[in-house]
This record gives sequence, structure tokens and C-alpha cells, in this order.
Amino acid sequence: MERIGLTGGLGMGKSTVAGMFAARGLPVVDTDQLARQVVEPGQPAWEEILQTFGRDIAHPDGRLNRSELARRVFRNPEARRRLEAITHPRIRERWHQQMAAWEAAGVARAMVVIPLLYEVGAEAELDRVVCVACQKDTQWERLRARGWSEEEIQLRLAAQWPVEEKMARAHHVIWTEGSLSATEAQVEHLLARWKAGPHVSNRPERL
Repeated sequence: MERIGLTGGLGMGKSTVAGMFAARGLPVVDTDQLARQVVEPGQPAWEEILQTFGRDIAHPDGRLNRSELARRVFRNPEARRRLEAITHPRIRERWHQQMAAWEAAGVARAMVVIPLLYEVGAEAELDRVVCVACQKDTQWERLRARGWSEEEIQLRLAAQWPVEEKMARAHHVIWTEGSLSATEAQVEHLLARWKAGPHVSNRPERL
């Protein structure tokens, strides 16, 4: 089975593009969703996070206060590394399990969405990588629309590789600067190309 990774810059449209692939029949697992699952109350990662960051990091109903946790870890690189050491191995185990299940079911290709794909070295476990990108002005506009402050945006961007480096390493780049229909056309182009036969270029292809 061909394993495809989807990554890109923060706020550049990864979820939208992943949804387009899924709507066209490509099995997709999103590690952002897995990240929420592994920290649900009662999960081992949840308990370890409470032990590491204090039980006040949880709401009265036991759910993690994700905004407060993010505030702490993005201001403290060591705290972020501790959190990642708790969550990343469990997230990786889950997407590997999903990929194995699809392969056992005879699926020809599947996609995993990993925002920190290159940062965690996941490219070695994949056959090809698609990077989703747009202009920085557009990126900032989208992130501000989430209600994030300038400081929050800067801190979160500092925790990721520059998108230019991700684009240079990827096999394909989907550019989300235009309309949704333009993005959909790029998704359909890639699907058609992959179905036509195995081909992985060592050079990034910007669509």
C-alpha cells in the first residue's frame, strides 16, 4: 500500500485539502484528531499530562484545558518537548495501526495528515509527501480569524519548520492561495496522476 503524508504550514489549509481527498475516496487519518483522542479523560496520556503539568490543567469534568495547555507549552520549549514526548509516540502508534488495517483490507493508497511531519521525522515512514502552502500574508489573515493574538501566532509558527523548507522537501505542493475550486483541481490532478501509475519524483511539484 502506498502511504502518503500531508503536511504544510499552520493555517494554510491542510484540513480543507485532506477533506477534499477524503471526499474523493482516499482513506485519510488526521493526527490532529488522534491527538485529541489520546488525551481524553482516562487515557494514559491524559493521566501523564496531569502528573506533569498539574491537575489544574483540566476542567472540572476532567477534560484538558487545551487553551491553557497550549499557552504554557508554546511559551516554554522544554514544556512543549515534555508534552510531545507524552503524546507523539501514542499518536504515531494509532496512525500506524490505521494504516496497517487499511493495508490488510487491500487498500491501494491512504493518507495521513501530520502537521509536524518533517519535525518528527515521519517522512522516512511514507512513500510520498504533499505539502499544503499559501502566502504568508494569507496565512496570518487566516490565523487572526481564529482569534489568535500576534504573539500566539508568532509562538506557534516558531515551533514549526518554515513552510519553504517543507515545500522544498515534499514531492508535491498544493497551493491554496486561490479559490476552493482551484484547490480541488489540484487535488484531482494528483489523484489522477497517482492512479495512472507509481511515480515519485525527488523534486517538489508545485501544482
